[in-house]
Amino acid sequence: MSKNQSDIFTIFDKTKIMFKLISFIVLSTAVLYSCVPAKKYKDLLKKEQACSEELEKFKSSSNQFEAEAKDLKTKYDIASKDLSKIKQDTSVLGNKWRILNRDFTKLQLEHESLEKSFDKLKNLSAKETAALQADLEAKNKELQAKEDALLKLDNELKAKQKLLEERERRVNELEEAIRKKDQAVQLLKAKVANALRGFENQGLTVVQKNGRIYVSLEAKLLFKSGSTIVEPEGKKALVELGKVLENEKELEIVVEGHTDTDKMSAATSPKNNWELSVLRATSVVDILLANSTMNPTQIMAAGRGEYYPVDANDKAKNRRIEVIISPNLNELFEIISND
Repeated sequence: MSKNQSDIFTIFDKTKIMFKLISFIVLSTAVLYSCVPAKKYKDLLKKEQACSEELEKFKSSSNQFEAEAKDLKTKYDIASKDLSKIKQDTSVLGNKWRILNRDFTKLQLEHESLEKSFDKLKNLSAKETAALQADLEAKNKELQAKEDALLKLDNELKAKQKLLEERERRVNELEEAIRKKDQAVQLLKAKVANALRGFENQGLTVVQKNGRIYVSLEAKLLFKSGSTIVEPEGKKALVELGKVLENEKELEIVVEGHTDTDKMSAATSPKNNWELSVLRATSVVDILLANSTMNPTQIMAAGRGEYYPVDANDKAKNRRIEVIISPNLNELFEIISND
């Protein structure tokens, strides 16, 4: 369970870095086109404003999810510690209860023995009778004190057991919610892999890790060298992917562009790997939205340039698009917030 929980809590770990990179790219694009004609410049300003608005929206969403994820982990750790402490307390109380119960039984036997002795010694002297009576009263008081302590411990033990059951129920709810999320991710991965089966030998892979689905498409399937226009065969794969994802409303989708380390020297756009990776990611998002009923609020385009290679010895594998599909954690947040 700890591993599954950790996987879910790392969903938004790198989102802030992506947003900073996007902001830098948008600014760079504005500077690049400062020398173009006025009409194109105005168009670029409009696009820049739209990108900025969308970026602010995703920043807000990311910050909210990051805060909620941290709050979820903190509350889960506290609940686990409380559960462990309650179990320990319950064990200690159980031992005390057994010891008191044993002492109580022993005192009952002694009390019965004294009563029998008292009956036998009724004919003894008044002094001996008084001593026995005092001893009997002392034993009765001790027995009553043991009974009171036993009752108190029994009530405390019941309260601890009730609290333990409640904590276990909350933990079981969390485990079940996590299991359902994992199961849903596995089923979605199978759907995606089945829909894209015909492209497996063309540089397309589908893997599940860290509680998310990664659809990786090598650049050779999507783009010509240095181009941001998706090729027909690559478009077919993206259309099939969009058909699978359009019915999944509880997902967060990030399309990441990646390049190799070869520098670009073109005077026109794209002028560097950062810009190329973002423009390619945007082209993929355009095709996904244009050929499906996907909700645009679920998807985001980002570029990582050359800085996240998958194979230091194979540049072709580093030139890729990754579609990262993450589950929605609202159900888990709701369980924790009701604790």
